[in-house]
Amino acid sequence: MRVYVGGHQAVSVDDFIELALGTPPELWLGVEGESEEERAARLDAARDILACHPGLPDDVARIAAEVIEAQAPELFNVVPLTRPPARRRTSRKGAAA
Repeated sequence: MRVYVGGHQAVSVDDFIELALGTPPELWLGVEGESEEERAARLDAARDILACHPGLPDDVARIAAEVIEAQAPELFNVVPLTRPPARRRTSRKGAAA
């Protein structure tokens, strides 16, 4: 089965994520062994993207929740917990007969 996002074929999970977000995940997560200069440049680029697209974090969270819900709906099957009835303490005070 082929998956296309915006006319581009996603051949791997990383491709799909990059096409869905519009940026490579490494931009946000970093890469192992990057230098301080590379990290600073990456974070600077990320700040520029967020300045141009302030709704991006909310969109990513929404997309992630939709994917999780589609793949593992039991994670969103929330059942409220009921509290057990409160126990009444009997008073030990009283008059001796």
